[in-house]
Amino acid sequence: MKLANEATAGVWAPLPPGLDGLIARLEELSLGPMFAAERDRALRQALRPYFEFGGNAPLPPFAQEADLATFTIYADYYPQDGQLTLVEQLRDVVTEHIPEEERAWMDPLKHSYMDLVEILPGSEATEKWACRSLGNGRLYQVQGGDFIRGLQSGQVLLTRFVQQPGDPETNEVVLAGSAVLLSPEEGKTLYDAVCVLRRQREVNAGSFELGDWHEFAKRFGHELLWVYSQMRLRALFKVVAGIQYCNSDGQPYLYSCALYEHREFKFLRDTLAGLKGLKADPATVDVPGGSGAIMRWIQYGSAEAEKAPIVARLTLTPTQLWVETDSRERLDTLKHQLASALGFSLHFRGETTVPPPHLLSEEELDAEQPVRVIVTPEQDADSLQAFLETVYLDWTDREAPVLGGNTPRHTATTPAGREQVARLLDEMERHDPGWSRIGRTAFDYNVLRGHVGIDEVRREDAPAERTR
Repeated sequence: MKLANEATAGVWAPLPPGLDGLIARLEELSLGPMFAAERDRALRQALRPYFEFGGNAPLPPFAQEADLATFTIYADYYPQDGQLTLVEQLRDVVTEHIPEEERAWMDPLKHSYMDLVEILPGSEATEKWACRSLGNGRLYQVQGGDFIRGLQSGQVLLTRFVQQPGDPETNEVVLAGSAVLLSPEEGKTLYDAVCVLRRQREVNAGSFELGDWHEFAKRFGHELLWVYSQMRLRALFKVVAGIQYCNSDGQPYLYSCALYEHREFKFLRDTLAGLKGLKADPATVDVPGGSGAIMRWIQYGSAEAEKAPIVARLTLTPTQLWVETDSRERLDTLKHQLASALGFSLHFRGETTVPPPHLLSEEELDAEQPVRVIVTPEQDADSLQAFLETVYLDWTDREAPVLGGNTPRHTATTPAGREQVARLLDEMERHDPGWSRIGRTAFDYNVLRGHVGIDEVRREDAPAERTR
């Protein structure tokens, strides 16, 4: 995913001395107290897709994107508070001398616009390299330099060209500081998407003047940045969606989980045994202190059961049904199957579809194959604990099927009910999903015991051996 790797996504070019001095003056003027609010508004407009996340964008704009956005302030932006543009303000300055070599660049900069250009064949062998606008076919002769090394014909640049001062009809231009580099396919995708926006603008305005690429790019060139940023975000989401989370043994990590409660063990056991796609788990191991009343079924990723990865697991205990899968989509499918087969026998208590956090490296973003992430036992424990803390947040005040529809807190108000709730909590702790995944409980059931006034069970004791 080159769109996420700044090292390969852009180029920088030095500015001619006169233009460099002019840009420095415009930058200082834009940061002044009279224009600061307009500058912020202009940057938010040019980089809107990133600001829409309210500071929580999954990736920041490239430095080249920010640089191109800043150039829109200098050359394209018309202040909304009635001020003159920055170039016009600078042109009217009389309190300080502006060298003629800087003034010569004012008109070329003011008339420049964002463009999407293709590098033409043969450019590598010349000091000036040739480009053609994808928008209107205009040809450019661009001043060369070290920055063009490595560029190849067919590649596309999202950039701004500024004409050399003098002849207003000349095609000799300089690159305005930076450019975003795209492959031919990415360039075509960006151009096609921008054309859709341009046609929408024409329809909304009831005018066809935006059919002229120069007119559109000058007034709405920032929309090229919008589309590019959206391409980056979509590419990132695609990489993230394709991540394959695995355990240390290479099996898929089952991070999408759902919990149900019930009171019909035999009926659920018989029904699940005949559910299409599920097979009895040959590796079922009873948990410490278990009563044996536990059943597990698994779902393989393909027909070759012996070699196929396990993509889902169902664990049926006397009071709960745990569903674990390797994706949100598979969990949704299984939930629909269970609802169809078991109806009101199951009481949904909660789910999680969030995998452990993983910061993608540049190598992973650039990889052609799906990224494989090994989930550590510590990460698995943290995920399970967070899920169970959410599921059991209001457990004591929620009607429980195994308690005849009464809440644990209400049931525990009598001596017999107190013993019943204590046995239920012991049963839940014995069959905690952590036993099969991390070798211990993932949740502290003493929290629930405390909520209903039952004595805690020491961690080193077996769950059935409650302190009196």
